[in-house]
Amino acid sequence: MRFGVTVDFNEQPVTSPEFLAGFAQAAEDYGFDTLWTSDHVVIPQGHSSDYPYAERMPYEDAPIPDPIVTLTFVAAKTKTIRLGTSVLVLPQRNPVVLAKQLASLDVYSEGRVDLGIGVGWLREEFEAIGVPWERRGKRTNECIEAMRALWTQPVASYEGELVRFSNVVCDPKPVQPGGVPFIIGGHSIPAARRAGKYGAGFFPHVFGRAWHELIAEARRTAEANGRDPDDVEISAGVPPELELAQRLEELGVSRLNILITDPDVPSSRRTLERISRDLIARM
Repeated sequence: MRFGVTVDFNEQPVTSPEFLAGFAQAAEDYGFDTLWTSDHVVIPQGHSSDYPYAERMPYEDAPIPDPIVTLTFVAAKTKTIRLGTSVLVLPQRNPVVLAKQLASLDVYSEGRVDLGIGVGWLREEFEAIGVPWERRGKRTNECIEAMRALWTQPVASYEGELVRFSNVVCDPKPVQPGGVPFIIGGHSIPAARRAGKYGAGFFPHVFGRAWHELIAEARRTAEANGRDPDDVEISAGVPPELELAQRLEELGVSRLNILITDPDVPSSRRTLERISRDLIARM
């Protein structure tokens, strides 16, 4: 079992360089595998889109720094902890530009980047950015394929319905063989299929019967695409409780992401030390 920590935009001073560096270094010191940060370019006020995981978006009024810039800063302040997005709204990005940014970050971090992606839920944000809301799932799939082409082909070409380019050189390549891993987030059957086809991991934001159905669909899709289903690592975001972690491990979960809410570095270090002692060391 691997353990990651997620930045809390509501409770933590995420725009403080001192806090972010100290928090990331503490997580690294206490054996956490990955630091995760989230993504929204803008939050349109008065939006009518429903947040899919709660009655209200939990950090609607909080600052949300750009995830690539944030993780670049963290990379410079740490040595071993992995750097993850949970999740970046992929269809809002230009995949050619994003491929270059992530490859550069992977080089400078010596191969520590994980790209968690989702298709997005906030229609008004797409409108503000000027990206079509419709067919965002199709665009996401093409972005994945196009970015992999840029990362693996010396002279890359890609011809999709929504993304296309030909005979381009995009260097440097990522340090990680095959490029930066994609961790697929979502709570739908298309997300499960995307994870099975493309994902190094799957982070379904549901539990219960729906969770089992999504995991089964991801495994079926992996097999249909000639992949070993066990190569799709399953993640869950849960409280740091030993019994719960053990149950999830029995169900095939191999990565837990824990939200830390302490508002300063000293209290964060105490919380991380406790979780390391009471949970990580006992798994």
